[in-house]
Amino acid sequence: MNWLLIAFLAAIILVGGMILFLITHGRRGASGLNVEKYRTDWMRIEQQVVKNQEPSYHLAILNADKLLDQALKQSGYKGETMGERMKTAKSAWSNANNTWTAHKLRNQIAHEQNVQVSYSTTRRALAAFKQSLKDLGAI
Repeated sequence: MNWLLIAFLAAIILVGGMILFLITHGRRGASGLNVEKYRTDWMRIEQQVVKNQEPSYHLAILNADKLLDQALKQSGYKGETMGERMKTAKSAWSNANNTWTAHKLRNQIAHEQNVQVSYSTTRRALAAFKQSLKDLGAI
């Protein structure tokens, strides 16, 4: 009878330890990424977009691209540049063309002067970044 009580207490301690571990380490996706952190960061990016304020479009696209690169790195994709990491991850994307188009738009904003971006183009780019983050299991 004593061994039954000991086994029961051990099971309670084990389950409690697992619950404590899950609480302290946050929710992580299959890839080991902190899903809650990525979701919070993503919501912040989407809230940056203010209609009829083009600088907010640029900022949101730059930040979305940066968040995707962070997810690529944390997922273990190799490469010196984001472009190289994206090539390594090409099998992960559900729509690689959209991801590349969004990344190229980011590069235009970052490296060219007077780049004009419409609200609808911004929304398409953000949708591509969001889908890519979903494909990686980040959100």
